[in-house]
Amino acid sequence: MKEGIPQFMGVRIRRREDPDLITGRALFVADLQLDDMLHMAVVRSPFAHARIRDIDAQAALAIEGVVAVLTAKDVHPHLRAPLPMVIGPEEYELLRWPKRYPLAEGKVRYVGDPVAVVVAQDPYTAADAVEQVRVDYEPLPAVTDPEAALRDDAPRLYEEWEDNLAHRAVVRGGDVERAFDEAEVTVQLRLINQRLIPNPMEPRAVAARYDADVERLTVWTTTQIPHGVRGALSKALDMPPDRVRVIGPNVGGGFGAKANMYPEEMLVPFLARRLGRPVRWVASRTEDYLATSHGRDQISEIALAADAEGRVLGLKLRLIADLGAHYFRVTPYPSVHTIHMICGPYRIRNVHAEALGVFTNKVPTEPYRGAGRPEAIYLIERAMDALADELGLDPAEVRRRNYIPPDAFPYTTPTGLTYDSGDYARALEQALERIDYAAWREEQARRRREGGKLLGIGIASYIEICGFGPWETGSVTVEPDGSVTVRAGSMPNGQGHITTWSQIAAEVLQVPLEQVTVKLGDTAEVPRGIGTFGSRSTPVAGSAVMVNAQTVRDKALQIAAHLLEAAPPDVVLRDGAFHVRGVPQARVTWEEVARAAYAGELPEGMEPGLSSEERFKPPGETYPFGTHVCVVEIDPDTGAIAILRYLTVDDCGRVINPMIVEGQIHGGAAQGIGQALYEGAVYDEAGNLLTGSLMDYALPKASQLPSFETHRTETPTPLNPLGAKGVGEAATIGSTPTVVNAVVDALSHLGVRHLDMPLTPQRIWQVLHERQ
Repeated sequence: MKEGIPQFMGVRIRRREDPDLITGRALFVADLQLDDMLHMAVVRSPFAHARIRDIDAQAALAIEGVVAVLTAKDVHPHLRAPLPMVIGPEEYELLRWPKRYPLAEGKVRYVGDPVAVVVAQDPYTAADAVEQVRVDYEPLPAVTDPEAALRDDAPRLYEEWEDNLAHRAVVRGGDVERAFDEAEVTVQLRLINQRLIPNPMEPRAVAARYDADVERLTVWTTTQIPHGVRGALSKALDMPPDRVRVIGPNVGGGFGAKANMYPEEMLVPFLARRLGRPVRWVASRTEDYLATSHGRDQISEIALAADAEGRVLGLKLRLIADLGAHYFRVTPYPSVHTIHMICGPYRIRNVHAEALGVFTNKVPTEPYRGAGRPEAIYLIERAMDALADELGLDPAEVRRRNYIPPDAFPYTTPTGLTYDSGDYARALEQALERIDYAAWREEQARRRREGGKLLGIGIASYIEICGFGPWETGSVTVEPDGSVTVRAGSMPNGQGHITTWSQIAAEVLQVPLEQVTVKLGDTAEVPRGIGTFGSRSTPVAGSAVMVNAQTVRDKALQIAAHLLEAAPPDVVLRDGAFHVRGVPQARVTWEEVARAAYAGELPEGMEPGLSSEERFKPPGETYPFGTHVCVVEIDPDTGAIAILRYLTVDDCGRVINPMIVEGQIHGGAAQGIGQALYEGAVYDEAGNLLTGSLMDYALPKASQLPSFETHRTETPTPLNPLGAKGVGEAATIGSTPTVVNAVVDALSHLGVRHLDMPLTPQRIWQVLHERQ
């Protein structure tokens, strides 16, 4: 702390959001009670693939309390645009986009595909009426295996194309064939990132009210991108953007699945305007499994070429991404991120990576916490362990020999990314030292000699890409009474944005945290914004808050100097007041400066007010990194896996609030461990989701998770004034390969080289039984 200047950034401060959340005062969409509100329910397909011959709603309409039943022919002619899809700057060699409207028309392509909607006076009547809507289906053959979907004889989801290939993207760099020709050792693995189902605490929900007198639509939705939803509704409903207000109240988790525009978010506002009454839809957990995007689902073949010392010369990757039945908003992105990020933290000069996206009769996929980066790091980290095993080297040593050195930054990979800054070896060495790696290796050797439970030590070094632009808002206003209002375009769903933005503004302006009000998630309060995804909030929105707070502070210093009849360089801001340097009794408060700013007592030529709303435009993406280490113990009689220790050393650049960072790491690691050991969406051949509830889909329980030991290094990015890189997805990326590496390491003396996730006790017991 600088002498006399309160410090808020870098300090452990309890989240300002939590009292309302903990005490139940926080408002969620399902809590809204709008006058004369109707309730929507959705008729969903029980078939994975079928033609719709006819829809008969007479029985449903006869139920008392049912107001309307609508199908595609009642809705789609009144929409001016389909559901949005963002096509990024990536160079696709092939990209097929089936335009999608809210309701299935002609065909259904997955179990849960929305076919019709029922609107009733209460949610129970709506649910009953759904059962009375008669849909005449002609079942068609379904395909749920993405490799089978690429075969010539596979059932086609879209007749307008000759096959089910949705997209192909390729990145190349260097001379891969020469690298493999000159290699002294090669390793190859087939790896599966299984399909996962996001499980935010709050299922999706939407409510809408249309005020015909002023032609204004207000929508409440569980979203990470309120401005994106507003833009899509404005186009589809042919309304000026300033007539559409989207509010994200408290949102109970998102993990990427709510950075989307879903059919229900278009249907509920459409119905509210058409029927002239507020309408609400709230998903059940089971419906959320069938209606909200899934994640991951990639099959990959990766090969490394290396010299005899374990230095990687070249990398080949071919992955097949199961996209499900159609695109949601950014469905193609994760697989493209995977091929771009495949080098991880390593200096690999020769790369050829190809991603094939495939349509299947499953729920569509979208980004899920990490969005392509967890998949990429899982691939490269499993391959690095395989290379170490092939050469008889310690996994840590192979990594040391391949890291990009600190003096190489900014570093451009052969896949076209430019890493901003990093010191990967430092994170590794700190992790190994803190966990006492050598002692665990000695203990492992002892157990292998003397018997007992199997011990495995896993290492993974990760890197991710964060801080996506192109811009974000974070305006700062000092009000006439001296209080501070921050308005940011990021949309929190559990990250602690209110606390973090308060800390940034409070430090720059030297005011108490309680003096700062943060407004988020309402397009009427924050007219422009992009949203929360890809760990972009602190690097981009937080930087906007900082830049605008500095602008306001600098203007306030000039006003204070004018009031004090002093030269601006002689005025300093300390302890919430402006002082003349060397004359401490000559001072004015923020309230006095603000009053002057709005009353016009200003230096000549200065505009009234104390506000700045400049957008922050990052010049590039940021690249957090770190190393995770995990020690597992396996009971050979049952196959049960216990995590004895889990330690992380993460580097997300400058840290604003260590407590929030640690919370993000704990949550991310829990999700990554969930993929490694427990989770997986399972379909049968007919396209039925067999893991359609929490009774069947195994989320890790608190008792199954270790006590996380979190440490960090701090390598600021030069790309934003905060030096922050982002941390929301880091631990999800690092944890999955760390745990799998540990389990495979525990079994490696039995000749086990790889096992696909989830590593359930049954799977481990079968392997042990076969090897014994």
